[in-house]
Amino acid sequence: MIKVGITGQDGFVGKHLYNSLGLFPDEFLRVEFQRNFFESETDLDNFVSQCDVIVHLAAMNRHESQEVIYETNVNLVHKLVASLERTQSKPHVLLSSSSQEERDNLYGKSKKEGREVIANWAEKKQATFTGLVIPNVFGPFGKPFYNSVVATFCHQVSHNEIPKIDVDGNLKLIYVDELVQEIINQIRTKNNQRKLEIQHTSEKKVSEILVLLQNYKSEYQDKGSIPTLQSVFELNLFNTFRCYMDIATHFPVKLTQHTDDRGSFVEIIRLEVGGQVSFSTTKPNITRGNHFHTRKIERFAVIKGKALIQLRKIGTNEVLNFELNGDEPAYVDMPIWYTHNIKNIGDDILYTNFWINEFFNPNDADTYFEEV
Repeated sequence: MIKVGITGQDGFVGKHLYNSLGLFPDEFLRVEFQRNFFESETDLDNFVSQCDVIVHLAAMNRHESQEVIYETNVNLVHKLVASLERTQSKPHVLLSSSSQEERDNLYGKSKKEGREVIANWAEKKQATFTGLVIPNVFGPFGKPFYNSVVATFCHQVSHNEIPKIDVDGNLKLIYVDELVQEIINQIRTKNNQRKLEIQHTSEKKVSEILVLLQNYKSEYQDKGSIPTLQSVFELNLFNTFRCYMDIATHFPVKLTQHTDDRGSFVEIIRLEVGGQVSFSTTKPNITRGNHFHTRKIERFAVIKGKALIQLRKIGTNEVLNFELNGDEPAYVDMPIWYTHNIKNIGDDILYTNFWINEFFNPNDADTYFEEV
């Protein structure tokens, strides 16, 4: 078992890395970190001394004062190195720096200096160090107006606000799960590299991103249709957008019934992508699911019977409950990184229609079991 600690565990990248390491319980043991550890030498030393690997993500990205950003980030690195010295620990340290290293700003300067400080410590102690220089990161659960323009636009578009483009530049981007996979690869290979530039996986103008998000708002959020997704980047951007919607109030979405003397007809989904459609019958008091996905798009539509659909974001305790009734057919879509289930709460058989955007592959199921 590799014992991994993450400074900045509750931050954007930190949460994704923490959750992803949890997908490999036989390989990694996660050492808990709390923000206030940097204010207590005892707590920080206890954390550091437990770790085989430390991923240093803790940093300040934005503040009214560039000087505060610089001082905060450099001080965090010095506190970490001081703890490593006090405890005589030599874990594999990975540090997240930024592609802004070479820009003329104090944030970039703080990241570069921090990387050099830990690199010098590792060289002196003959420890393993990986200095990651990372492009712009986007993905679910980033903080609007702080982590990225993608997070800001997703929040604004999904909440009917009007985004503003200040500079329509080209963004070199990496999806947070792609970055996390790269970090995990570096942990596994114990790569000792003072400066490792992580390559971006897509490049888009700010205006192009906004157009895509506005289309997702129009087609998916307003109409319920799954839009055309022409690349892995667009799939990742769409899944990101879905997580910024107000899920608790958006679902369940009622379906339109067309009824005549013959019975009724209900259209369940319109989509511009492929995938797999299936249905299930569920006996009373039986629960299906209790799992989550990290990339799949999934829709549950109840067409007969009574159901309780529950969702909980991984790493949180809040459970969202949605009651659906086949007398008023409706659907709930499953956001990524939300564990979910469906229970028959009626007296009769429950009939549910399922759609998912890719065929089931037992060798890459993207299905991780966890109780809601």
